[in-house]
Amino acid sequence: MISGSCLCGDIHFETAAQPRGASMCHCSQCRKQSGGIWSSAYVADADLKITGPVNWYAASPQARRGSWARCGAFLFWKAHDEDTTSFALGAVDGPTGLTLEKHIFVRDKGDYYQIADSVPQKD
Repeated sequence: MISGSCLCGDIHFETAAQPRGASMCHCSQCRKQSGGIWSSAYVADADLKITGPVNWYAASPQARRGSWARCGAFLFWKAHDEDTTSFALGAVDGPTGLTLEKHIFVRDKGDYYQIADSVPQKD
């Protein structure tokens, strides 16, 4: 079981499913919303239980982002045409048991850092 919450504890999530796609996103939207690189993994919508007042924002025609205004937590990313939801690995309570699979949107990464590991990178 993986569970997590926002900073103030108003929003909780959990899944008994094995998350997939552990990644670090370097896109400008993730950087602007999180203040840096955003790490996430995803599970099927049916396998993710979310409780609390998530604010969903349509960040693009392709996807929406779930956050909470009270504490500023950016917790979820959901493509409109997919049946999975990504959750913030940084919001997980305790170990995840996951290994990073990829860096994504590296073409958009900030110029103030270098990716210095051997994990695959995707533009």
